[in-house]
Amino acid sequence: MLSHTLGANDPDNPMNWPTHRRLYASAVSWMMAFTVAFGLTIYTAGIPDVVERFNVSMTTAISGFSLYLFGIFFAPIYTPHLAERHGRTIIYLVSIFCCGLFHLGAALSQSFAALAVCRFFAGFAGGPCLVLIEGTFADTWSAETTNTYYAFLGVASYFGAASGPIVGNFVVQAGNWRWAEYTTLMLILVVFAFGVGMPETYGREIPRRRNKNRGLAPPHQPPAESGITIAQMATITIINPLKQLILEPIVLMISFTLALNWAVTFQWFITVPVVLQTVYGFSPQRAGLAFIGAIGGASLAAICTIVIEQWIYKSCKTDSIPIEKRLIPAMYGGLMITASLFWIGWTADPKFNYLSPIFGTALFIWGGLSVLISLVTYLFDAYPPSGTLAALTAAACTRIVFAGIVPLLIVQAFTNITGKWTLAIFGFISIPCIAVPFVLYKWGPALRARSPYSRSLSIHSQVPLPMQMPRMESTSYESVRMQDVQV
Repeated sequence: MLSHTLGANDPDNPMNWPTHRRLYASAVSWMMAFTVAFGLTIYTAGIPDVVERFNVSMTTAISGFSLYLFGIFFAPIYTPHLAERHGRTIIYLVSIFCCGLFHLGAALSQSFAALAVCRFFAGFAGGPCLVLIEGTFADTWSAETTNTYYAFLGVASYFGAASGPIVGNFVVQAGNWRWAEYTTLMLILVVFAFGVGMPETYGREIPRRRNKNRGLAPPHQPPAESGITIAQMATITIINPLKQLILEPIVLMISFTLALNWAVTFQWFITVPVVLQTVYGFSPQRAGLAFIGAIGGASLAAICTIVIEQWIYKSCKTDSIPIEKRLIPAMYGGLMITASLFWIGWTADPKFNYLSPIFGTALFIWGGLSVLISLVTYLFDAYPPSGTLAALTAAACTRIVFAGIVPLLIVQAFTNITGKWTLAIFGFISIPCIAVPFVLYKWGPALRARSPYSRSLSIHSQVPLPMQMPRMESTSYESVRMQDVQV
C-alpha cells in the first residue's frame, strides 16, 4: 500500500533524479543535522564562564546543555505530522532559521533564566532537522541498503556533536561564552543559505506541489499514516509509544539499550574536559581536541557497518533479506561499550598515558554508534507504518530524556563516588544490553508476529506485515516503512 501517488518510473520521484540533485538534497539535510548537534555541544565549552558570569552552580550551568536536549525531545512527536501535511523542505528551512533566532537570543541573554529558555527553544525549533534527515535519505536512496545510508546520516549528529567542543574551546578562550552561541548562529546562516534551493523529496508533497503548479486539483492520496484527526495523531506519537514501552518487549529492550548508550555518550561532553584538565593538566583547547577521537570512532562505526551490510547483501542468495541481519553491528558494538567503560574508568589516572582514556572514548563511540545504527534500522521494518512510527518515537524520546538527565547528575557522581566507580556502574548496567541484539536475532520474528502492532499495515487498513523485506527495491516509496523519526 502506498501513501502517495508517485510511481517508480515517475521522473519526479527522487529515486530517479540525477545523482547531483540527490547528493545536494542529502548534503543539505546532513549539514542541518550536523549544525543542530553542533549547537548542542559547543555550549559545554562555555560552562565555566557561564558559572562565573551568572553566579550559578555547575549543575545549573549544565542545565543549559540538558534543556537543549529536552527541547529536541518534542521533535519526534510533532515533526511527522507536519511533514505529512507540508513536506520536508519547508520544515527544514523554518526549523533551522528559528533555531538560529534562539541562539541569537541565548547570545544576548542578560540572565541565566533567559539563557536557559533560549537554549530550550533552540533545541525545540532545531529538533526537526535531526528527525527529518532519515526520511530524506530514505526518499532519495535505495531501500535495500538501509544500514548503509543510515550510517552516513547517523554520523551527521555525531560529527556535529564532537565538533562543538573542538571549535568551542578555542572560540570561548578567545572571547567568552557568548561567542559559542554566535559561532553556531554564523554556521546556521551558512547552512540556511546552502539549503534555500533544497528540492522537496517527500512522496506525498511532490504530487501536491506538481498539481498546484499545473493549476490542477490536489491529487487523491491515501490518508496520512501518522493520523488525520488530533486523536489519531496523539495516539500514534504519544499514546502508542507509551504503551509500547510497557507492553512491547522489542521496543522496551531497544529503548533501554539506546537510552543507556546516549546517557553515557552525552555525559562525555561534561566529564572528558574535566578529567583531562584536572588529571592531566590539559588546557581547555587541548581538552577540546580530544573529541577528535570521537569523530574517529564514529567514522569506524559507519565504515564497518557499511562493509558488513554490503557483504551480507552481495552474499545473500535469496530474494529476501531478514531484517535481523541488520543487528550484526550491534552484536560487537555492545561488547565495545561495556569494555570501553571499564577501560576508561580504570585508566583515567596519571599513572596511565592520557591517550588511554581518549582511545577508550573512541572505542565507546565506535560501539555506541554501531548499536544505534543496528537497532534503529531494525525498528524501521519491525512493524507496519503506524506501529513503526510509534516504536521509533518511543525509542527516540527515551534516549533523549536520559541523555539530558545524566549530565545533570554526573558531576555529583564523579565527586562522590569517583569517576572510576561511576563508569563501572554504567559498565555493569550495560552488560545485560549485550544480549539484546542476540535475543532479537533469535526470537525477533516470533515477537513481532505476536505483537498487536504487526496485525495491520495501516491505521486505515488491515493488511498483514511481511516478516522479511524485499532484497531489491526500485524505490523506498514502495516499502511500508514509516521513516520520519531519526534523532
